[in-house]
Amino acid sequence: MHIPKDMNSAAIQMKALTSTNYFFKNQTNFYRGKVRDVYTIKDDLLVVIACDRISAFDHVLPRSIPFKGQVLTEIASLFLDNTTDIIPNWKISTPDPQVTIGHRFDAIPIEFVVRQYLTGHAWRVYKEGGRKLCGNKLPEGLKENDRLPAPIITPATKAVSGHDEDISLKEILNQKLISQKQLDKLVETAFALFKRGTEFAEKRDLILVDTKYEFGKKDNKLFLIDEVHTPDSSRFFYLDSFTDLQKKGKPQRQLSKEFVREWLMEHDFQGLKGQVLPDMPDEFVQSITARYTELYEAMTGMELNYRSYDNIMDDIENAINNELTKFE
Repeated sequence: MHIPKDMNSAAIQMKALTSTNYFFKNQTNFYRGKVRDVYTIKDDLLVVIACDRISAFDHVLPRSIPFKGQVLTEIASLFLDNTTDIIPNWKISTPDPQVTIGHRFDAIPIEFVVRQYLTGHAWRVYKEGGRKLCGNKLPEGLKENDRLPAPIITPATKAVSGHDEDISLKEILNQKLISQKQLDKLVETAFALFKRGTEFAEKRDLILVDTKYEFGKKDNKLFLIDEVHTPDSSRFFYLDSFTDLQKKGKPQRQLSKEFVREWLMEHDFQGLKGQVLPDMPDEFVQSITARYTELYEAMTGMELNYRSYDNIMDDIENAINNELTKFE
């Protein structure tokens, strides 16, 4: 876990990639999400730039996190390549450490969240007395971070703005969001992807706690889209200390965005009406970079080769333009 020694924290933070504003040949649309800038080319291709923005409680935070976009892109690329035998996906290439070019599909407006442990949102519901989550019955007598008897799927509807909403599989069908056949296939696929991620994590002495998957379709065929098993979409615990910490009732050592949410809650922010985003000090921003680096290196077994922020706007634009010439 480290940060480049030749750049002090202030210099790094000044160079984080907060946003882009390109105009590519044959560009037909542009969309700015919470983290990614998405360019549509000829209505067929997507150019997705993972910026260094960070979001929590459905709000983009005021400070960007150096190298975060690189970590997200490189981990997602690894797992997209690692799961093509389970389901085809949208990725074509990654011409830059923060860029993925892929196929454009019609997104299914549901996040398929798979959980194996009572953590995060599931724990917040449970400790307030909830014993059912998205149609799943939760056992009595559990404490935070306990392992569930089996993985469960807790879907959420994708919101264009504001909060995503929990939804059950039954409600998905009642609202006719997708067909029974497609839902059955996506549930089966989500569990298979989670199993693959769990096995990969265990080899790295990690636990895949929970994660989300998003899917798209074209010509009635299903595809995996978006990021996979990244610290923005997933939560990881350290395997070697899990049992001991649970027995002692201590917090788990985890690699995810949850510590950012916890920091915000400590500063009276949960994205609720009337709440104000707190200022993020330099030390906290630097600690987030360190956490993302730690997860990358734990998951891949490799040291993160930090990209240069010098001329980053030109570097990204040139890399994308060079790649797009292959599709003309």
